[in-house]
Amino acid sequence: MCDEGVDAGDASRSIGEDGVVGLSEVDRIMSAWRTELPGLDVAPLAVFSRLTRLARHLELARRSAFGGHGLEEWEFDVLSALRRAGAPYELSPGVLVEQTLVTSGTMTNRIDRLVGRGYVDRFRDAADGRAVRVRLTESGRQAVDAAIAGLVAYERGLLDAMDEPSREDLARHLQTLLDGFEGAGPDPR
Repeated sequence: MCDEGVDAGDASRSIGEDGVVGLSEVDRIMSAWRTELPGLDVAPLAVFSRLTRLARHLELARRSAFGGHGLEEWEFDVLSALRRAGAPYELSPGVLVEQTLVTSGTMTNRIDRLVGRGYVDRFRDAADGRAVRVRLTESGRQAVDAAIAGLVAYERGLLDAMDEPSREDLARHLQTLLDGFEGAGPDPR
């Protein structure tokens, strides 16, 4: 059974509480647009609306996972950038800005707050007294290590429904799409 305007081969099925197989929310949205604007090819919505919905679900799950370890998302972003840098787990505020995609003013505020929580230390660079460095403390390392372990375990569970080749294919296809934004792809404006 398929709503008018949705191809049976393209429709994602969901099973309702009553056990009846139905269309996904994205399929319903696409069907409505096909009805309202029959000349518009809404095929891209099949991918990007699903990605948008998935991103929102993952954002909420990540917020919950980090919160379970006493961290906010932005704290995890900064602490994980420092942790990934390797020993001695320090970076300049400028590199942190680049890696977390925030403004320098926002990063200054974030560093101040993380210093207040005891998760990072801020100090002058020994080689260049004008430069500032930010270093992960032991309590910051413990917090970010626990948060990433919890997050990876949760996300692994989400992927259990797919076999390894399917996960690899999905990752490759998602990277192709991401390259359009971060690589040499067309300007979305």
